[in-house]
Amino acid sequence: MTGSDIPSSFRLAYVPGVTPTKWVRVWHERLPGTPLELLQATAALAPALLVDGGADAGLVRLPVDRDVLSAIPLYTETTVVVIPKDHVATAAGELSLDELADETVLHPLDDVLGWETLPGRPAIERPATTADAVELVAAGVGVLLVPQSLARLHHRKDLTYRPVREAPESRIALSWPEAETTPDLVEEFIGIVRGRTVNSTRGRAAAASQQAAKAKTGAKAKRTGQSGGPGGRTGKQPGKPTGRTAGGRTGGRGSGAQGGKRGKPRGGR
Repeated sequence: MTGSDIPSSFRLAYVPGVTPTKWVRVWHERLPGTPLELLQATAALAPALLVDGGADAGLVRLPVDRDVLSAIPLYTETTVVVIPKDHVATAAGELSLDELADETVLHPLDDVLGWETLPGRPAIERPATTADAVELVAAGVGVLLVPQSLARLHHRKDLTYRPVREAPESRIALSWPEAETTPDLVEEFIGIVRGRTVNSTRGRAAAASQQAAKAKTGAKAKRTGQSGGPGGRTGKQPGKPTGRTAGGRTGGRGSGAQGGKRGKPRGGR
């Protein structure tokens, strides 16, 4: 691969709650010449962004359509219930779904947990967004079940959260458009999120960059050797003994003044 074959930038979509900072930092260390552009998209719209070519890859919430998108699951989030700080449930370290039976449970339209049956008592209306639902929790209207990252994202001083057992969970995955050959920069990012070292990564863009650097170093070394004459920097002629060889230790007793001192027996004084 030549330098002109490597795309000028890499576009990474990510959904609310995902923090790609550590992976972006590694990207800049390994591919400083290839900018990484971050694109935030809702959980519902992120897959379409990838299919339409608006991003090269994305950190999305599963499921996705595996007929058009490839995906590598990365981690599963804990589900929590967001409650006011003065709620009686704050006394518990975690809750079960049964313990929410008497609560009004808000179900925003952008919910990412995919409930078959929502626990508790349903609210009169569904909030448009998770952010709207959080505002209603703060107003004492009900409680909200979300992945822990979204509870942190919408943190308020008057609210807290507790883990909920037996609740559906949300999985985060790295996804990209399905194709026979995975693009080079996507391979690079796969290596980064999987924790591969720079020497073990299978991405071809980094390999091409490393090969170019080695070639440059080799060319420089060759020029340096030529500048020192036929024998390099030392100027040694093939077959001609150096001064040390002629007059040093190897010269024996008959070697001249230079070798006399070095040839003196150690025990003689």
